[in-house]
Formats: sequence, C-alpha cells, structure tokens
Amino acid sequence: MSRVVTERKDVIAMLAEIFREHGYDGTSLSLITGKTGLGKGSLYHFFPGGKEEMAEAVLGDISAWFRTYIFEPLRNAEDPAAALDAMFAAVDGYFRQGRRLCLMGVIATSGAHDRFARELNRYFSDWRADLSVTLERAGTPAAECDGLAEEIVGGIQGALILARSLEDPGAFGRVLTRLKARCLTVSS
Repeated sequence: MSRVVTERKDVIAMLAEIFREHGYDGTSLSLITGKTGLGKGSLYHFFPGGKEEMAEAVLGDISAWFRTYIFEPLRNAEDPAAALDAMFAAVDGYFRQGRRLCLMGVIATSGAHDRFARELNRYFSDWRADLSVTLERAGTPAAECDGLAEEIVGGIQGALILARSLEDPGAFGRVLTRLKARCLTVSS
C-alpha cells in the first residue's frame, strides 16, 4: 500500500536513512519505493531528476543542518570554548552517539564522490575552516589550528566508521571525549 506524503521535505529524512544504510550506488529505485512505501509516481513528482536529485536533496538538507547547528555557531561564537563544547554535543546528538553514519562520509568514500564533489567538499572544508578559526579564538596557537581542526573532523569521521565496524557505539563517545580534551589541552 502506498504511503500518503504531502511535501517533499517529508521524504528527505526517509531517503537519508536509506542512502546511509545502502550507499548511493547500492540504493535502487525499487529499494526506495519499498522502504518509503511511496510509489514511483510520487517519488518522481517530488524528485523529477530521479535518484540523483533525491541524493542532492538529502545532502543539501544535511548541509543546512550542519551550517545551522555546527558551522555558524563556531564562526559566530562570542565564547569559543562554549562553541567547541556545543559542537561536540551537537555532533554526538546528530550521529546518535555513534549509531548513525555520516552520509557525507559514506558518499565521499564511494564511487559517487565525483557526482556530489561540490557539496561534499564544501561540507568538509567549511567544517575544518570554521573549527580552525574557533580553535584559534579559544587560544590554540595559530600554527596548530588547521592541523588540529583536520584531526578533529577526521577523528569524528573515523570514529563513526570504527563504532559501526566494531558494533560498539561507545567507541564514538570515547573518541569524541579524547578529541574534546585535545582541544582543551592545546588551548590552555
């Protein structure tokens, strides 16, 4: 039985989880219709460009969330230490304490990278740049900020993969704790 959906945004969250679970290349239209309960007609009504437009919409939605809750708070923080603390808390919540993969990371490491390179590159470069600026404002020596920001973003991505591979979401929390402590140590 087909599901009734009135707005495109209603479908995006469902699509995100499908792409997270199966990757872009492993997600077929029949898998999408089966998992969402939507018919092909409904999907093409919302996404005339097919699966690629669906993925673009999902990546755009993720980027918007990170801009609102991670990048802009880092960039505009009056209290950089509080902004760093808030970033780690928001990241932990967004990735469900290590139980949710980063779709940007999933696609970045797949054969679909080139197709979505602009959005992927913007996501990772904005995160790294905004984090670096905040680290410097928090007292990290300027020469160390870019490297530390890269280490943190890479550590978060790696921790998600580690937690998933080991079926140990706690690994994600442990890595976040060490990365956060590293920020405080360098900034002191």
